[in-house]
Amino acid sequence: MFKSVKDILKAHENLEKEVYLDLENSSPILPEVVEEMLPYFYMKAYGNPTLTHKQGWEAYEVIMSSAQTIAHYIGSSTPEEINFTNSEVEANNLALMGGILANQNKGKKIVVSNGEPITIDLLCQMLDKKGFKVVKVPVDSEGFVQKEELANKVDKETVLISIAAVNPEIGTIQPLKELVEIAKDKNPEVLFHTDASDAYGRIDFNVKNLNVDLATLSSYKIQGPKGVGVLYVREGVKIERLIEGPLGVQQLWPGVENTPGIVGFRKASEKCFENFTENVRLMKHLRDRLINGILESVKDTLLNGPYGDKRAPDNVNVSFLRCEGESLTIELSLRGVYVSSGSACTRRMLQPSHILTAIGRKHEEAHGSILMKISRKHTEEDIDYVLKQIPQAVERLRSISPV
Repeated sequence: MFKSVKDILKAHENLEKEVYLDLENSSPILPEVVEEMLPYFYMKAYGNPTLTHKQGWEAYEVIMSSAQTIAHYIGSSTPEEINFTNSEVEANNLALMGGILANQNKGKKIVVSNGEPITIDLLCQMLDKKGFKVVKVPVDSEGFVQKEELANKVDKETVLISIAAVNPEIGTIQPLKELVEIAKDKNPEVLFHTDASDAYGRIDFNVKNLNVDLATLSSYKIQGPKGVGVLYVREGVKIERLIEGPLGVQQLWPGVENTPGIVGFRKASEKCFENFTENVRLMKHLRDRLINGILESVKDTLLNGPYGDKRAPDNVNVSFLRCEGESLTIELSLRGVYVSSGSACTRRMLQPSHILTAIGRKHEEAHGSILMKISRKHTEEDIDYVLKQIPQAVERLRSISPV
């Protein structure tokens, strides 16, 4: 029994090896990204980008060039379509609330799937209380949006649709282009938003090819700095600003821009796409090695989400029956393997993942789930170490379980 956090940390001393797989909830910044950011804290471009002096012009130039770089990677035609925020949570809020408020004269109906990221789910709960009509489209047992249900639920009163390109917990890659076509066929004026935080840098994602109106990106999910997100807003799409204050370069999100963080996001993006095909191939290889190794070595396990190419290359989510997820994260942590039992927000509310219950998992199956994310920096030795520790951790917990 640990009496304090210091006791817990002390128990982690002298570990044989450490493997960090909780990239869904936070991530270490790449050394190259830190090196790129450092000068912008105190040596250059530290001015306000709206002011007409050297440091202001430098800040303006680096913000716009960073926007141009990210625009290029997602197929956007202009850096003006890139809006930097302080997180993907803020970008999602700006997309949904800003889009709805700017177009509420057309209707008050919002359509989402019942397996959306927790941020979208919580936003919809709030909007429902404020008088907007939130309609949820069911997903199937692998997390795919049911297309006929989507077509049935979109009508002329629908103002906005939000469906994540990749499910953050179970890795389902939605057939987004087809879903957009279904929605626009029913209502050509509807705004289509996608949280692409788990797609950017892991799968091919092009806003023009997909014909989405709004898309959210996250810096920390590609091992850039926390505190930076992006909302892509297609040229001509109107959304309402949510906060007021002095306007900087970003017209939809007032305040002095976080220049070092934006530079870090740009550098992390460049590293992602530097050897994109090879990076994805490696992540898929390590993902499958980890999935197959767990399912073969541990009895009574369930893979959550699809197999193969329909799954994000970095995502592994497995339910361990007769095991409680939080207990397993602690047990693995003491062995130097750092994972999560789903979204940090969900865990804080001590509820089973709404995404796992949406695909039909029972509460005890959802509570026994472990989420792991692979990066291009992981190695086969890392995965082998994890595969050595997981069976031992599960066996120990099951041996003391009353079930």
